[in-house]
Amino acid sequence: VGTMAAMGPLPAMGALPPLPTLGVPGVPELKPLTRYEAMRLGPGWSHSCHAMLYAPNPGMLFGRIPLRYAVLMQMRFDGLLGFPGGFVDRRYWSLEDGLNRVLGLGLGCVRLTEADYLCSHLTEGPHRVVAHFYARQLTLEELHTIEISAVHSRDHGMEVMGMVRVPLYTQKDRMGGLPNFLANSFVGTAKFQLLFALKILNMVPEEKLAEAVAATQKPKKAAIDHGGAAG
Repeated sequence: VGTMAAMGPLPAMGALPPLPTLGVPGVPELKPLTRYEAMRLGPGWSHSCHAMLYAPNPGMLFGRIPLRYAVLMQMRFDGLLGFPGGFVDRRYWSLEDGLNRVLGLGLGCVRLTEADYLCSHLTEGPHRVVAHFYARQLTLEELHTIEISAVHSRDHGMEVMGMVRVPLYTQKDRMGGLPNFLANSFVGTAKFQLLFALKILNMVPEEKLAEAVAATQKPKKAAIDHGGAAG
């Protein structure tokens, strides 16, 4: 069943600005849809909600590589990287209430609102899932408090193996930092959502994202210079 058929007729969208796309070479695009369109999807669709928590980080790695931001992701029970969140049963929960319920199990001390909503995309594959993504900027101190709280949450050591920070720099070997991180295995739409958020929120220049993605498609070299300067 096509997306529009499943949603039914929608009001004229000509006055709305076009939905943003990722536009990074080497990364397949997912179909974006508005929150309104997503809420019109029929009962045959599942809804997943995940959140990116981040904070400006003035720190310098090795005293010379700007860290830019601290961005939280997590190592899951299946060995894949993902964002905090999960599926939301729309029969009983709003998107935000369902997301906050899941976040409480894995992080313990953060609540998001509709104001934190960033985007929705239709996922690829046999299952009819629309992935909703949220982003909340915090202070570095607040982010660190969440990292500590996550260790004491119910899911720590079970469904969540630990929080990780995403390196947003690229070292002079063109692999250290973000390229190596992107070479990891991600669950579902998590890698796409990470790149999308980094671009839309102007956290990493688009050309740097494209370079990092392209670097992961080249044969790997042994990492030697751990103190290399950022590119």
